[in-house]
Amino acid sequence: MGIVNIEDELHEQLRRASRASCRSINAQAAFWIRLGMLCELNPGLTFQELVARELKAAGVDAVLPAAAAA
Repeated sequence: MGIVNIEDELHEQLRRASRASCRSINAQAAFWIRLGMLCELNPGLTFQELVARELKAAGVDAVLPAAAAA
C-alpha cells in the first residue's frame, strides 16, 4: 500500500463523491481508479456495461424483480 498525491480540488471532489455514494474516501478513490483502468482496457464498453460486467463477475443479480420494475 502506498500514498498517492493528488491535487486539492480533486481530493475535494473525491470527498464529496464518497459522501454521496456512501463510501470511504479511499474506497471512492479505488472505485474511480479501477473504473478508469477498466475504461482504458475496454474502450468499446460504456460505463453501464462495465459496471454490469463487474457486478455479474461478483455474482450480483443486477436484474430488477418484475414488481420493482413496474
